[in-house]
Amino acid sequence: MAILYQRKKALAVRPVKSSQPVGAALAFQGMDRAIPLLHGSQGCTAFAKVFFVRHFREPIPLQTTAMDQVSTVMGGDDNILEALKTISSGSRPGMIGLITTGLTEIQGSDIRRVVKTFREQAPTATDVVPVACPDFTGCLETGYARAVEAMIDTLVAESGPRESTDGPPRVTLLPGAHLTPGDVEALKEMVAAFGLQPVAVPDLSLSLDGHLEPGPLTPLSPGGTPAAAVRDLATARATLVFGDALGPAADLLRRRTGVADYRFPAAMGLKATDRLLTVLGDISGQPVPESLRRDRQRLLDAMLDTHFFLTHKRVGLAGDPDFLLGWRALLGEMGLETPAVVASMGGEALLGSDFGAIQIGDLEDLEDLAVRHGVDLLLGNSHVAELAERLDRPVLRCGYPVHDRLGMPLRSWVGYRGGWLVLFDLVNTLTAHDRQRVAPYRSVFPLAAAV
Repeated sequence: MAILYQRKKALAVRPVKSSQPVGAALAFQGMDRAIPLLHGSQGCTAFAKVFFVRHFREPIPLQTTAMDQVSTVMGGDDNILEALKTISSGSRPGMIGLITTGLTEIQGSDIRRVVKTFREQAPTATDVVPVACPDFTGCLETGYARAVEAMIDTLVAESGPRESTDGPPRVTLLPGAHLTPGDVEALKEMVAAFGLQPVAVPDLSLSLDGHLEPGPLTPLSPGGTPAAAVRDLATARATLVFGDALGPAADLLRRRTGVADYRFPAAMGLKATDRLLTVLGDISGQPVPESLRRDRQRLLDAMLDTHFFLTHKRVGLAGDPDFLLGWRALLGEMGLETPAVVASMGGEALLGSDFGAIQIGDLEDLEDLAVRHGVDLLLGNSHVAELAERLDRPVLRCGYPVHDRLGMPLRSWVGYRGGWLVLFDLVNTLTAHDRQRVAPYRSVFPLAAAV
């Protein structure tokens, strides 16, 4: 079990985490023709928009209730109703995600009551999903998870499991916020290889994958999972859950539909992918396709080729819990050590991991740990890259946000194929930074055993 060291400072210096409303807005980007509506000041929405535009390099649909000093004191119900009416009649979205912020949570805004009032005034209007997301607690991953849980709560009715009669058997995917659009697409391809029809909730691989939409620019998300597909989740044969943060959403979906679920703390590396494919084989009754078997052999060869460079290397990384657990699965298989780990928040999943020690803190803590333990490599977003430059350490960019490299949303880190690409990237990042020859490899096996 890991040891979690809690934050002792009165403030965060170069914070690791992003706020919950940002994560909730990300989840709605993966729903077809959806638009997130942040109930708060214009500055809250502007920050989220800049955050995503710099990372994805795409137009990001976001709206705000534009709370000012008067509405903050007197109440912002009228702002919500006016915004919902304007968006519904103007853009005609498939879904509106009404997301609170720290300002309106402190004010005590009852968004469920306001949505009920709006429904009484416009019963045939678009679906509105209320999400309580105070940004003074949680992180991007928990805000995303709250939005997914709210979608299920709003759209999925109580029913027993029922088999779909049209097309291949369906499998629901609940991908966590730590997965890129490229990751979601790779997971869907693995499910489809077994003759199953994947339905991801949400599906960023159809909206923020960098594609050009025909026709004029739309103020809504350009793709994703439609609300009708969420209503039909009871027709799935199984649910695959990726990430511990989505546990409450998975629990709710199982209670509503009775569909069995399988949970994966990580989807990176050999063991995690082996388990995923074993589960898919059990669900479908089909053997593992030859193409995936071939990919597994490539990963094994990549592990053999790279372990001389990677074994016993010290890695420092920072991010949200599911992001850290995903990386730990792969790093542990290759014998990389993780003496410098900083998490945005704690949790049972981190406590039960094999990290050793985890600091709940910020990038100042990561810098101190990296210097103290002499790390060889850093993993993290563009802010970690800035830290790596100061420390003269190589860095592999991953997570949110990465604003100084292009194409990161399309990058896939999961499965066998993502595994070998990650291993090669780790070695190439280390050797490109090391201007001298690679240090000699010292085997862990005694000389007598080799004779």
